[in-house]
Order: sequence, then structure tokens, then C-alpha cells
Amino acid sequence: MKPRTATFAVSASEPTGFPPPTLPEIAIAGRSNVGKSSLINALCSVSGLARTSRTPGRTRLVNWFHIDASNMPGAVGRLGQLHLIDLPGYGYADVPMAMRASWQPLIEAVLAQRPTLRAVVLLLDIRREVEQEEIDFAAWLTDRKLPLVVALTKADKLGKAQRPPVAAAAKRALGLRREPVLCSAQDDFGRDELWRAMAAAALPPRP
Repeated sequence: MKPRTATFAVSASEPTGFPPPTLPEIAIAGRSNVGKSSLINALCSVSGLARTSRTPGRTRLVNWFHIDASNMPGAVGRLGQLHLIDLPGYGYADVPMAMRASWQPLIEAVLAQRPTLRAVVLLLDIRREVEQEEIDFAAWLTDRKLPLVVALTKADKLGKAQRPPVAAAAKRALGLRREPVLCSAQDDFGRDELWRAMAAAALPPRP
């Protein structure tokens, strides 16, 4: 499945540049080398929508993408018009430490101050163990009652038999209720499942 349209909306280097909070928002976070931009392009079926680079940490702004998901089946279509927010990558990045430190308040401004934020997608490289930074991040979101979806990227790098134990370990480490979504931007593996997981997290329960 793919959205009817997906277009770049705006970039911001500080909270004063954030767009008005008019549409539901889903933020996508992850380490700088997790393949975040590639996965956004795969989710939206638009090559080059989010800029990709061989140099981790290129995303140094908060980027908003306008998505029209009204044509998509099931609960995903109920998302309607929304914004995907591409957050700067944390952790390793080939940029000065001072610049990386400046991103933290920017990320927190999105996560703590956007009244339209409905859910957060945390991306983890399936080949890496969950680190304390990610455990703390998941706990921080839980404390603020922000729904969390965890996606394990680059699933194509592991054999099918290797994936379930890694997913189970991530679920335990992060204290998740839902199973992590396995996905790969290379072949769109897990794309539809990730859309459904985002919809389940972002939509209010039906009466």
C-alpha cells in the first residue's frame, strides 16, 4: 500500500520555524545510521522524498512531510491527512559534538511540545543490540504517554530464522507491549505492517 500523495512540507532548525500544529503528526526517530531517510522514502513510495546520504547524520533539521493516506485500506486510511516528522538522528554522526548537542533541545521540542503529535516510531538496526540510550528514550515516551512503535530496519541483512529472536530481545529490552515491526527499505519488506502499526498507535480507539 502507498499513500495517495507524499510531499515535502517544511524544514526547521529551531522551534520558531515549526509549522502550525494543524494535522496529526507521527515522528520518526533513530540513530544516525539506521536508514531513516530510506525507510521514509519506502513508506511513501517516493524515491528521494527524504534525502539520503552515505554519510550518517546528514539530517540536521526537523523535516515535515505532508501525507494523504485517505486512499489506503483499513485503519491506515482513517489517518487521512497527516504529517510525518523526520527527526535528526541521534548517536553516531560525522558532525561536531557541539552541533549534535544542539539537536537535543530541537528533538525534545517536537516530542514534548507538539499537541498534534500522535505517535513516535523508533527505528533500530536489526543487527545491533538495543542500547541504554534507546531504553531511556522508550521510557521517556512512556512517561509522557506517547504511543511508541518500534521498527527493526535492514531486516534483509539477517536470515529469516535469525529475525524472531532479535525481535523478541528488543521487545524485552524496551518493555514493549507490541511486537517490533521487521522491515527493509531495500525491498519494501514490512512496509504495510509498519503503516498498520502506526495507524493503530496514532488513532484513537473506536467507541
